[in-house]
Amino acid sequence: MGFLGFLLLGLIAGAIAKAILPGRQGGGWIATLLLGVVGALLGGWLGSLLFNAPLEEFFSIQTWLVAIGGSIVVLLIYGLLTGRKRD
Repeated sequence: MGFLGFLLLGLIAGAIAKAILPGRQGGGWIATLLLGVVGALLGGWLGSLLFNAPLEEFFSIQTWLVAIGGSIVVLLIYGLLTGRKRD
């Protein structure tokens, strides 16, 4: 799968991850989508490294699952790092 395909996959995975996670995450939709791309890259890398999952096809369920899983992990880490500060 090419870079543009993975970029599109990451944008969609970020939107799905935002819909799955409860509560309000800071940063808005643009930041969430960018974090989704980072999460998709991270999930794809870890999926191929740990599970030897082939990620060449855009319409493969394995590709989507590792991209969404990676996006959720990145969004959770981002939420922990930029948690609401008490005034």
